[in-house]
Amino acid sequence: MKTKLRMICGGVLILAGLLGLTAAVPENGGGDKLTVPLSDPSRPAHLRVGLINGSISVEAYSGKDVEVEAVRREGDDSDEDNDADQDAAAKRSGLRKITNTSTGLSVDENNNEVEVSTGLAGASGTIDLKIRVPVSTSVKLSTINDGDIRVTGVKGECEVSNTNGSVTLSKISGSAVVDALNGEINVGFLSVDPGKPMSFSSMNGDIDVTFPPDIHATVKMKSEQGDIYSDFDIKMTSPSSRVVENQTGNPGKFKVAMEKMMSGSINGGGSEIVLKNFNGSIYIRKGK
Repeated sequence: MKTKLRMICGGVLILAGLLGLTAAVPENGGGDKLTVPLSDPSRPAHLRVGLINGSISVEAYSGKDVEVEAVRREGDDSDEDNDADQDAAAKRSGLRKITNTSTGLSVDENNNEVEVSTGLAGASGTIDLKIRVPVSTSVKLSTINDGDIRVTGVKGECEVSNTNGSVTLSKISGSAVVDALNGEINVGFLSVDPGKPMSFSSMNGDIDVTFPPDIHATVKMKSEQGDIYSDFDIKMTSPSSRVVENQTGNPGKFKVAMEKMMSGSINGGGSEIVLKNFNGSIYIRKGK
């Protein structure tokens, strides 16, 4: 089953006329809301969201549908004029500006694969999304500017990327791959998938991850300009040497260097977990 709903200029266009689809515009004009049923609520769902400007908040709940609310963030509209736009100022003299509050929200569902997008990109506007999903949902989320990413309570795979903002994953179960170029990473696991490798990386920001106390993992850690802390009993292993291939074309020349990444095992080792950043510290915590 495939379902697609789209909000356009305050009106609602419903494609693939299926029962159970709902759409609403808040009375105060503050945003758009859509509710989309899954093709098979008995199976896990997969949510994909990619924004240019804006924040993403995903929260698990006991329902079977995917609920999406999009709000266009109010910008700094300036009425100051300069010599270049005196003609435009004259044309709008005495007129009242009508602010665009439409988000262009679109939700596409196909066989439990749910994709959320907005019709505004780049400098056209900043959209903040609040999404509620069933507990058994994997997510793939990304945003670039003007927003953080938060995920709470989901059970599945989390793939999250934020260029200029933080990432917070709370009370999740499963696995995670997270990167934040300019922002902190905070992750709290209730349980982990023992068969899935994970990674957490940031260029500018601390990485703080809490794992269950009984996790079995092999951790690789590196912070160029920060420290690493943990209350786990991590048994460290000696760094390995690495041969750097000769790039000069001169025969018989090569370079051997020690790996900067530190390695250790938690509770005897297990799936690989990589934690690395450039400017920030790393905290590996034992949950209760």
